[in-house]
Amino acid sequence: MYYFTLRTVTLLTVFMIIAFVPHVQAVESISMSELVNRAGMQRMLSQRIAKAYFYSGNNISVQENTLQMKMALERFTRNHALLKANVQDSKTKELLSVVESTFSEYRDLIKKTYSKENATRVLKLSDTLLEVSHSVVLNLEKVSGSSIDHIINTSGKQRMLSQQVAKFYIAYQAGFRDDKNIHNLKKSIEDFQSGLKKLMGEERNNREIKSLLDKIEKEWNRISPYFLKIREGGLPLMVLMATDEMTKLSDRVTKLYVEEIANK
Repeated sequence: MYYFTLRTVTLLTVFMIIAFVPHVQAVESISMSELVNRAGMQRMLSQRIAKAYFYSGNNISVQENTLQMKMALERFTRNHALLKANVQDSKTKELLSVVESTFSEYRDLIKKTYSKENATRVLKLSDTLLEVSHSVVLNLEKVSGSSIDHIINTSGKQRMLSQQVAKFYIAYQAGFRDDKNIHNLKKSIEDFQSGLKKLMGEERNNREIKSLLDKIEKEWNRISPYFLKIREGGLPLMVLMATDEMTKLSDRVTKLYVEEIANK
């Protein structure tokens, strides 16, 4: 059994947020692979915002999740501005316009006091924002035509899935126990496991990537039984810490794939 003090949770959350702060990078130096990475990160942020909303709204690590939600909103805004400044094809630009309008509504909703009605809307809007953000990634990958960008997409999606699992898990604990929510949780679990298997079989993995994937697998094997036994009771703090750790590790793997294509 794992126990975390408030101080431990605070420190780990702050370190995790710092790890996700993007490096300042000139507009002209953004590669297509980095655009795929940043677009993929938007998927993760759409889920992290909702997850943090549910955690803080249900009085679990309120200070830490409020800070995480604030940072995620700011990060989404910065990434969106970078994508708009660098994307060239008309279809992706159209998709980014949809992202912008959806995110505007989402951001306004998140600022409202937690309630069952607002939380229901947050779940729906987080799914909508995820869907259109994912379309941006797929279109960028298509425009790129690079096989490594497909792996960047897959790895980046793991970041999102770890946050999505936590979102559906805490939503269940908060009383959203309908069949749809349970189905969505199980689907996220299956997709994460499938993605991890695919990445571990990637021939271009270097030693560092393999080591990170091994750590993700170990963490997943430790925490996944609690997802699968969702009706038996919750350990929301353990789930929070584990999924954030897997997101951080998956982000590092994704950046290593980006570096691989940049160094060729």
